[in-house]
This record gives sequence, structure tokens and C-alpha cells, in this order.
Amino acid sequence: MNPRLKDVLELLEELAPSRLAEPWDNPGLQVGSYSQEIRKVFLALDPTLRSLRAAHRGDAQLLLTHHPLILKPLSRVDINGYPGEVILEALKGGISVVSAHTNLDRAKGGINDILAGLLDLQDVGVLKGMDGEDGVGLGRIGVLPEQVELSVVAEMIKGILGSRNVNICGKADDRIRRVAVVGGSGGSLVPLASTMGADLLLTGDVSYHHALEAESLGIALIDAGHFATEKIAFRIFGKNLGERFEAEGWEVDLEVDEDETDPVRVLD
Repeated sequence: MNPRLKDVLELLEELAPSRLAEPWDNPGLQVGSYSQEIRKVFLALDPTLRSLRAAHRGDAQLLLTHHPLILKPLSRVDINGYPGEVILEALKGGISVVSAHTNLDRAKGGINDILAGLLDLQDVGVLKGMDGEDGVGLGRIGVLPEQVELSVVAEMIKGILGSRNVNICGKADDRIRRVAVVGGSGGSLVPLASTMGADLLLTGDVSYHHALEAESLGIALIDAGHFATEKIAFRIFGKNLGERFEAEGWEVDLEVDEDETDPVRVLD
């Protein structure tokens, strides 16, 4: 059985309800038709023209991304720039585009739960909860199996996320046990992580002022990058989604964009 796009969207709504998204966010359908038959899903972190063309080459009917294609209301569609060029090619190629963004970050089994699992954190809780919502919210916090030095945690994270390097704030021999994780951009949660008793906050997009704040509060920071803290977790979510497709009795292939790279690179 091949589902329609409407069916896939309903399943995503079950896994990552849109009510969990930040007010400024725009998850869900970006381009496409609810009645479209879906035989293959192509998974990428970003809805770039390159990833869309890769989806087209792979004969996918759906490009599922973490970051939305359309984040703010459009007053015009300029096909010579982003996102208009992607919208045009999606329509011409018959490919629907859907995103699961901050709703997936906050959801049970979403990006941050997956990150906590990759670090083997125990006694995991929500870092910043939502009123009336049990077990969901922004970030996760838990304890490592044993206390280790910050330098050891940094090397472990590099291995888990496949990062060539990470930036740290703190001393290499700082003892780390309680860890907060926020996939993507989470530097603003430094004060909360400190209040919650975290020895370390793992996230991306850490600014100079976030680092100063962490230093003053006595909490270590590891900035592994926006891309790295989300890519592997979103890939695992895709694997789990494929298993749900099978459980639904849907004959849907799922392919991950293996050629997607971090737009921020280290100069050798």
C-alpha cells in the first residue's frame, strides 16, 4: 500500500505535533499536494536546491527536511533566488516538501531525545518544559554513566557526531557528569542549564557572549555546530520513521542524503 501525502503528514503530526513548535516556526507542508501518492521519501537536513535535485534523481515524491523551506510569509516568489528556485523545481518535478522542525526538537523521541540517547545519558528529563505537556520541551538533561573530564567528553562527542573538531568553553580537566543537550542553536539556554545543575551544555551556534556567560556561571560548553548536533539525530529519526512506515503496512522507501555537508567549514 502506498500512502498519500496526507497520510504521511498525519503520521508526522502524531510523532511531532505541530502544537509543540515555536511560534515563529513553520513546520509541515511547504510545497505539494495532500493527495500525492508517496512511494519514496528523501531525507535531508536542509531543503536546498541540491537536496531537491538529489531527491528527484532518486525518484522520490517527498523531500522531508528538518529546517523549513518557507519560514516567513512570502510576498513574492523570485525563481532566481532562495526559496523561490526550490519551490519552482519542486513543483516542476512533482516533489512535495515537508519539514519537522522545532516540533521535532521538542517531541518525545525527537532530536534531543535521540542526542541524549547517543550520549548514553541516564535519568533523562526535559531541560525547558512546556506547560501542560508531559515529557516534551526544548533540550534534555541527564547524567553520564560516570564522571569524566571535559576533554574526554569532547573527544567522545566528536566521535559520536562525526565532527572533526568542536569548540569548548571550560578547562580540559573540568569534571563532567550532568549534561544538558540542545540540538541546533541553544546557547541562550546556558543560564537554564546552569540552574538545572548541568556541568556541561552541548549545543551549536555558541556566541562569544554565550561563552562569557557560561564562564561566569561555571558551566562548561561544547559547541559541536548546528549541523552536526542535528544531522545524525535527524538521520536516526528517519530510520525510526521508516520502521513506522512498515508498521503501517506502507510500501515506502526512505533514502538519506549522504552527500549533505555543513555549510560552515574549517579551513585546513
